[in-house]
Amino acid sequence: MRCVVFGATGYIGGRLVPELLAAGHQVRVLARTPAKLDDARWRDQVEVLRGDVLCVDDVAAACADADVLYYLVHSLTRADFDEIDRQAATLVAEQAARAGIRRIVYLGGIVPPGQRLSRHLSSRAEVGRILLQGSVPAIAMQAAVIIGSGSASFEMLRYLTERLPVMVTPRWVRNRIQPIAVRDVLYYLTRAAELPPDVRGAFDIGGPDVLTYEQMMRDYAEVARLPRRVILPVPVLTPWLSAQWVDLVTPVPRAIAVPLMESLVNDVICADHVIAEHIPDPARGPIGYRTAVELALARIRELDVPTRWSDADQLGGEPSSPLPTDPAWSGGSVYLDVRERHTRADPATLWSVIESIGGEHGWYSFPLAWSLRGWIDRLAGGGGLRRGRRDPHRLHAGEALDWWRVERIERSNTLVLRAEMRVPGWAWLELSVDTDAGGTVYRQRAVFEPHGLAGHLYWKAIVPFHALVFGGMTRNITGAAEEAVAQPVS
Repeated sequence: MRCVVFGATGYIGGRLVPELLAAGHQVRVLARTPAKLDDARWRDQVEVLRGDVLCVDDVAAACADADVLYYLVHSLTRADFDEIDRQAATLVAEQAARAGIRRIVYLGGIVPPGQRLSRHLSSRAEVGRILLQGSVPAIAMQAAVIIGSGSASFEMLRYLTERLPVMVTPRWVRNRIQPIAVRDVLYYLTRAAELPPDVRGAFDIGGPDVLTYEQMMRDYAEVARLPRRVILPVPVLTPWLSAQWVDLVTPVPRAIAVPLMESLVNDVICADHVIAEHIPDPARGPIGYRTAVELALARIRELDVPTRWSDADQLGGEPSSPLPTDPAWSGGSVYLDVRERHTRADPATLWSVIESIGGEHGWYSFPLAWSLRGWIDRLAGGGGLRRGRRDPHRLHAGEALDWWRVERIERSNTLVLRAEMRVPGWAWLELSVDTDAGGTVYRQRAVFEPHGLAGHLYWKAIVPFHALVFGGMTRNITGAAEEAVAQPVS
């Protein structure tokens, strides 16, 4: 089918497009800033139109000749988001009808019956009603908290749990929530395109677990292997005050945190599972909360951070992993120290220095600091620097190298080391050789994934020494390569 996606630069949209392509559909996207999609692996496989959902001509052009319209737009960061969303939904419903679109698919939030809704949930429900009342057969998928790296609700939960060993929380942390894995959300959205025209209406979708927000934080801590969190609910914290606290201790913007916090005062659980009458459950079964968290943290479990998360393959990759289209504050905390230096040495000589690092050759910067860190590691029960290396000039994937492990080696190009010293997190060191118009380039990157509050404090404590340690490595490795080139051949 010919599908048009409104909101492809958003969290769900950026993951839905490759799913639609994999299902064999043609895809067109409307984006106010198409440049946000430049890093998407599927960019060349779709038609990208520049436009705004509030512009009649832009919406009409996007709808032309399309069979299915996916509406995944939400103006949450604007103060007047409900009015903007109302206008946009009305315009899209009208233009979809004029273009002869056969199906509209919308993703909104679960609407708890008999409860006073937050402004955020009220707006999502209103958008659903506008689309459902139009002449085009529409289906509104309604979900609670979506679990996957990049989801605003999940990121808020992630940062709060990781950074706060002790939390004073509002009473509503004991309200009930039925989270759903992003993979299951995409499953329902993709199959909704093939529903017959007589199927229309709002359908709740959720995972198999009904939990409180408190249980979700505790389970997250267990899955992430954090110490047990102390959670103390108190009656005086309003959603607004809670959002200010979230803004202080997490990178989630206040404009997003406030409406999300206000929505948590409601129980958000599925009223039924009628969707199964039209779209059967996934063959593997719905994904439970803890498994969904494990998938979202898979890049940590698989120790796959040497390449930046935004470089992840989006076609065939895990939808719960971060994508380049996710906001900069999502994806968890990754601290980086990145350096590069041009050198007169040829690539082969530079690589020989890199591959000989460690052991008797040392680490090319401030030996006393490395030695002291090694002794600290031994006192903490680690191996320190005593493991050395097997061969003074050649490395192999999987072997020990002082307190590192060779995680990946691409001969003559890239060496990736994973730290096995005692640190509150996961650390990698990537050393690589490249060339450009200026000649040979040495690139060096230290990557640190903090583990709990201690991890964040550890990184901040050692930052002042980076210029000395990592800067010295950059200068001395390239200097050693240049010395080797300058030495006469005997």
